[in-house]
Amino acid sequence: MADDLSLDLEELRHLQTIAKRPRVVSLISSEIRNLEKQANDAASVAPIPTPVPVPVPVSTNVKVATEPALKYTTLGSFSWDQDTDKVKIYVFLEGVDQEKIQTEFNPMSVDVKFHDVQGKNYRCAIPKLNKEIVPEKCKVLVKPKKVIITLVKASKGNWLDLHFKEDKIKPNLDKERDPMAGIMDLMKNMYEEGDDEMKKTIAKAWTDARSGKAADPMKSYR
Repeated sequence: MADDLSLDLEELRHLQTIAKRPRVVSLISSEIRNLEKQANDAASVAPIPTPVPVPVPVSTNVKVATEPALKYTTLGSFSWDQDTDKVKIYVFLEGVDQEKIQTEFNPMSVDVKFHDVQGKNYRCAIPKLNKEIVPEKCKVLVKPKKVIITLVKASKGNWLDLHFKEDKIKPNLDKERDPMAGIMDLMKNMYEEGDDEMKKTIAKAWTDARSGKAADPMKSYR
């Protein structure tokens, strides 16, 4: 619209210079003043352009504070006892806060962490138990001078040890294997775990069996 007003004013001013009759000149002058007023009004209400915000670059090198890994002193010595239903582990440690204990009970493992005990962190862990337990029934009780960790057995019975121990002598289930192989395996285990006298006896029986002097290698030390 502003461009049209400018063109109209330009043309009217040109006509004003060539007009001869007073009435025509007066009409042209009046129209020129009218258009000039419209042009001024349009200029006064023209919108002010809104400045475009300049994006502020955000640094991606933000360093996130990480807590240092906690250090623990492993509790290697503790005592334990049992009945047919439960196993109790006694940790002799003073100054333990019940609220600062972290426990992790699994069917075949135990991991108990004691935080901020006189400025130190301690840990009692058994990576593989002798037999299975019921994790949700296990608990930890803090006493003035010790901590009692109660493990509930998954099945009633007596544990030979707190830690898992794999049997070195296993029955041979391979029917196609030489029947003498089982006896030889037994002799190997007895040799490895026996005293000097036992080792000499088994070594002699082994030699006799290979040379054919004894039909039964077990006869040499029966």
